[in-house]
Amino acid sequence: MAPPTRTPRSTWIEEGLRALAAGGPDAVRIEPLAQALGVTRGGFYWHFDDRRALLEEMLDTWERASTDEVVERVERKGGDARTKLRRAGALTFSDWLLPIDLAVRNWSRREPAVAERLRRVDNRRMDYLRSLFGAFCPDQDEVEARSMLAFSLLIGNHFMAADHGARSRADVLALAVKRLLA
Repeated sequence: MAPPTRTPRSTWIEEGLRALAAGGPDAVRIEPLAQALGVTRGGFYWHFDDRRALLEEMLDTWERASTDEVVERVERKGGDARTKLRRAGALTFSDWLLPIDLAVRNWSRREPAVAERLRRVDNRRMDYLRSLFGAFCPDQDEVEARSMLAFSLLIGNHFMAADHGARSRADVLALAVKRLLA
């Protein structure tokens, strides 16, 4: 008889991130995660000392995915700064990362350590935006303003419920991005 197969550490982290995105940090519980994975909770303890350790690993994974991995993918594909800006926005706020990012932002309002991590991630994102806008904007005030506006647009768009008359949300976003990249 073959030995039992352990659920990989990364699978627990991915399932934890799905739970976080769906219900916030309170939804990240060992028993429901085990049930979602179709395993016993005992397998959890092969990889993590406790729930807090899982939460830290989840935040580490989100941080890497939303900074290092995004920049690596953007730079690997190349292109001019404007192309890289578009790609960075699409990757950072992808269907997978956006719900996690929004959950972390909400969580950071109640947990100082999460707020500090979010600040670190946002600072890295802003630094990358500054470097890209700086490639075609010689004025540092303009670089800072465009970086702030681009980042605010990407985050704020998900909290807005406003209509745009005859224009779709996608049309208005395209217009805003066009102006930022001009």
